[in-house]
Formats: sequence, structure tokens, C-alpha cells
Amino acid sequence: MREAFLGLVISIYCCCSAIQRSSATVVLKPSSTTSFEDLPAKFAVDVDETGICGALEIADPADACSALRDGVRSNGTDLIRFALIVRGNCSFEDKIVSAQTAGFGAVIVYDDRERADLVYMMVNPKGITIPAVFVSNEAGQSLKEHAQVGTGECCIYESCVKAGWTVLAISLISLIVIFGLLALALFVPRPWLYWRGRTHHIKHVDDKIVAELPYFTFNSARSSDKYTREVCAICLEDYKDGEILKTLPCQHEFHSGCVESWLKKGGLFCPVCKHDVRTKRACHETRRETGL
Repeated sequence: MREAFLGLVISIYCCCSAIQRSSATVVLKPSSTTSFEDLPAKFAVDVDETGICGALEIADPADACSALRDGVRSNGTDLIRFALIVRGNCSFEDKIVSAQTAGFGAVIVYDDRERADLVYMMVNPKGITIPAVFVSNEAGQSLKEHAQVGTGECCIYESCVKAGWTVLAISLISLIVIFGLLALALFVPRPWLYWRGRTHHIKHVDDKIVAELPYFTFNSARSSDKYTREVCAICLEDYKDGEILKTLPCQHEFHSGCVESWLKKGGLFCPVCKHDVRTKRACHETRRETGL
């Protein structure tokens, strides 16, 4: 069961990781049939629900590690300008700030290595006011070609994965809770019920046994060898003439009220010799005496 649960957690984690990679989508215009997965810059401005569209331009220099020579020239349209920048030579943050300073409204950074995994661009959000995403090298090459044709229009849309990721996270937590409860239901109650049943079984001596205990009246004038002791081992008080004493199967006697209270409150053994009161033992003839 533990191996199955571990396998389930790993599977869900892998699925979540794979889906999480595509947290936004770059779509080429006017055709919407070509799209690329991307990862947004961490702590930068997010793309809103309606997305953002603009005219794609290749940065000059391509890595945007210095001031862009494009400046704030017009692209001949009313579209927001997107800067297409290659990864490397400086930090992601430097690239985004450089494009923002040059008047671009969004940044698409593509990997400089082929067949590499997408990574999150870690940036300091202070001063960053434009969205930025990271795409693969293959996507970057396609975007470069697209930027050289017409207006190079493309859009960046928010993916529905954020909501999907939340649902998956809730589902994973729910599964963990359910498996935890199942584990408790399967393994915990058994020793608990055993202990509870055992405790209930030995809670106290049966009232019938207590009622049938032999009793007699104490008389100090009788020979001292008639009694095992002249002090009640429960209350530690001396026996007085006329008091009713009860005798346990082990032949130790106590005040009637003391021994009854002792047995009914959970005492299963003789306070003196620890003999189990419920175990019958050959005893002397019951002594019933009355004071003279």
C-alpha cells in the first residue's frame, strides 16, 4: 500500500510539472495555428486574461545586453512592440530593463541552446513594468523568421494552466488526506479496540463477587491470631470492636466499606498480597462472628 501511494504521488507530481511548464502561450498572427509554450519571468508583470498582442522585432544587439539601437522608432502600426532577444551574456533582468528603456511593451527571450529545457527567468520586480516570457531555441528561430515578414504580429496569452494547476494541487492534497484517513482506519483501530476491549473487560470486579465476599464482626477480645492484622491496609485505621470486616479469597481482611470501594473503583488485586480477587482460592471456613 505504501509503494502504491508513493507511485501515485510521483505520477501526479510529474504530470503537474509537465503541465506547469506551459503557463502561457505565444501565438503567431494572423494565423493562430502556430503556437509555442513558454515560461514567464518570475516576479515580473504577468499577462492578463485577455492576453497581449504586438509587433515582433528582433533586438539589436540580439542579446540586449547593451542599449538597444532600435530606440523608440515607430513600427508603422499601432501595435505594441515586442522585443525578441537571445539568451546569454547578461542576466534576464538586464535584457528586460534594456528593452523596457527602449520603449518595448513586452519581451520574448529565446534559448541560445538547442533542445534545452525551459527555465524561469528570475528577475527583481522593482522597476519592471512589462511582461516577459522565455521560449525554446526552436521557437525563437521561428519567431525570428516571423518577425522579418510583414508586421511580425504575435500574441502572448495566459494559459488556463494556472487554474488547472490549482485544481491539481487541491486534488493531490485531497488524495493525501484520504490515504492518510484510510491508513488510520486500517491500522490504528485494531490495537485501539483491543486495548479498549481489554480495559473494559478488566475495569472492575463484578458486583456479585463483591457482594458474596465473606464478612464478620471484629472483636478485639478474641485471640489476635484469629486475624491476619489489626489495621486496615486500605485506610490504615485500626479495627474497632463492632466493625464489619470482609475477607478476600487470600484470607486478608479489610473494612467492609474500604474493600468494596477498592474493588468497585478498579482494584482487581488484594492490596496486601496482590492476589487476583477474581481467582477462586481454597479458603478457610467462612467466619461470621457477631459481637457479644
